[in-house]
Amino acid sequence: MDQNVIAAMAKWPDVPDVFGWLSLTERGEWRLHPTGDALAPVADNAAPARGESISSPAILDFIGRNYACDHQGQWYFQNGPQRVYVRLDAAPFIVHTGQSEGADMLLRTHNGLPVSKIDGWWLTDEGRLFAATEHGPGLVAGRDLATVLQGMHSIEGESLLDLLEREAEACGMPVTFAAAYAGTLPINCCPSAAVEQAMGFVRHPALSRIA
Repeated sequence: MDQNVIAAMAKWPDVPDVFGWLSLTERGEWRLHPTGDALAPVADNAAPARGESISSPAILDFIGRNYACDHQGQWYFQNGPQRVYVRLDAAPFIVHTGQSEGADMLLRTHNGLPVSKIDGWWLTDEGRLFAATEHGPGLVAGRDLATVLQGMHSIEGESLLDLLEREAEACGMPVTFAAAYAGTLPINCCPSAAVEQAMGFVRHPALSRIA
């Protein structure tokens, strides 16, 4: 977190938190909600308010550097002395492979943080893959999913992607990943609706959760 932000928090400790003004899409895009509608109720199967794209590199970098989590698993952008809580459309982080492949694969988060440690994998009933990283829970971006699955291997050396294409049972299977991530980890299977609880984050923050 930026030093000037930390200083502002100390100088003005009682600035109220705000909700509904910022969201993070499943593609890793920050979106601004000028009318504060990010957390507005929606009808069944309706998409939540889309918001407006943030295109300024300086603002995107500032948000990314000052992004954190409270003790309830709710994520926020620390904007000077004020917390701006974030609606998460998928997870706190969106994970990409960049240009790396195979044994040399290295993952990065949507805000540019290198992923050096993975503590667990979660595969949902909708075919999404989540990783527990040192930064927090992350969804493997859709465009990178096949590459990551191809880079995961069973103890026998077969890629997880090939196993899934044959409809093999992956739940509980120990897998290895790229050389940068040592050891084996099991694939945890989880219903999509249970991912938040399993990985310890909150997609829709609420003032009522803050003690």
